[in-house]
Amino acid sequence: MTAGADLVGTLGHTLLGVGLLVAVVTVLLVVTRADAPWSPALAIVRGAAQLAAISLVLTGIIQSPLLIAAALAVMFSVAVWTAARRLGPLRQTAWPVGASMAAGILLAGAVVFVTGAIELSPRYALAVGGIVIGNAMTIATISGRRFRELVDDQWDEVEGWLALGAPPRQSTARLVRRAVSAALVPTVDQTRTTGLVTLPGAFVGAVFGGVSPLEAGRFQIVVLAAIMAAGATTAVALTRWLAPVRTRPVMHG
Repeated sequence: MTAGADLVGTLGHTLLGVGLLVAVVTVLLVVTRADAPWSPALAIVRGAAQLAAISLVLTGIIQSPLLIAAALAVMFSVAVWTAARRLGPLRQTAWPVGASMAAGILLAGAVVFVTGAIELSPRYALAVGGIVIGNAMTIATISGRRFRELVDDQWDEVEGWLALGAPPRQSTARLVRRAVSAALVPTVDQTRTTGLVTLPGAFVGAVFGGVSPLEAGRFQIVVLAAIMAAGATTAVALTRWLAPVRTRPVMHG
């Protein structure tokens, strides 16, 4: 069997497997009458197209520091846009989300590469940067939305503090702490159960690529620590930025 035939067969099996998984998700959401039942299917189609495109692009830029920097800038911009639009109008949320994420990502990246925990090279910068940016985006979304939800749910308490003359930031201080804690729960659980419940993609990919399990594990724990640091910084910075609330927030989808 030729290499071309092998590739066609592999793609066929991939499409069949992914198609069946998407069908399961879609049928379950349709049967339960969930909102936007087609969203997961559309997200997978979009993700597949984006991964195909980025695979072709990375083949040509993986050794170029300038092109890697440009790719990371695009990733960061899309991540900020994705998280910010979940919190409200972009003109109001893009700057807080972008600044908070940048603080977390730059802090984590500086520690990882300056200490030599991971070699500073284009491919490692892209790998670590992409992973940390994606997780910072998720934590920004969770922390921002959770804070807004808590303020909305407990507006009587917040309004009571304001009526007593408390500064806006003080009136939501307890809610900031709760939002930050909630945003970090998935990351903490993932880190705590790594190797017991989950095998992270970076670890599995490195092992399959021929790296020793010990070296792959070392890389993965550095990445997990970077995610935790970037996420905590992002969540704290963003929620404290949003903390001075004077009017009840309007929730966005």
